Amino acid sequence: MSSPEHLAPGRPGDLAGPRTIALVGIDGSGKTTQARLLAAELAASGLPAVYRQNAGGRAWFGKRAVRWGRPDADALLGRRGMLLVESVLRWLSIVRTLLRRALRREIAVMDRYAFCQYASLRARGARPAAERRARLAYRLFPHPDVTFLLAVDPAVAQERIDRRGTDQESMEYLTAADRAYRSLPEFPEFVVIDANGTPDQVSAAIRAGLAAATRPAAPAPRRIRMRTLVLAGVPVLAGAAVLGWQLAESL
Repeated sequence: MSSPEHLAPGRPGDLAGPRTIALVGIDGSGKTTQARLLAAELAASGLPAVYRQNAGGRAWFGKRAVRWGRPDADALLGRRGMLLVESVLRWLSIVRTLLRRALRREIAVMDRYAFCQYASLRARGARPAAERRARLAYRLFPHPDVTFLLAVDPAVAQERIDRRGTDQESMEYLTAADRAYRSLPEFPEFVVIDANGTPDQVSAAIRAGLAAATRPAAPAPRRIRMRTLVLAGVPVLAGAAVLGWQLAESL
């Protein structure tokens, strides 16, 4: 992939174009595959792009649940308990990603973002108060410069999940998750990518979408330093807050 003008590096230490690119969507949409591909392609073109995963721990707990004779993570921790853990772990993952991006002045290609948590809460039937509290805790985080929603037919997603053989998702949940993403107030901001095709086809669509969506921006080192200080100073306080809010919701 050649380096487009709007993504080409400027003076040493300065970055033009997007600093944060997020890929979101239901399980089986290809987020991880495409985020890794995009980060590698941007890095190959000479940009300081890296892949960052903002996982919520559900897959890890799901594997432990199966090992301990439970069907899934919800059965291990309870539906509300798993949503609590997922909310906190994803929050901490995003803090780490944004700190690295600010300190290393890298382009972060993010596998999942805060929107994934809002969609998870909606799809899993959490009460509206749980999403309001999650949004309050996550509001510290800026929206990515570009967010790609990988839109895939739930049947195609389930086939991919079954083929990889590491976890399982019901058609009911995948359909609910697809509706949840589309119902988010941020949905109009997303660049929607048809993710039903081959990885190469989807990758080409993402590159085209990135070229169309990118708006060059002047560097703002002072703002970056302030954001870094904020992110570095409040993790314990805000993490404790979301933990307490979600715990209260689960009781």
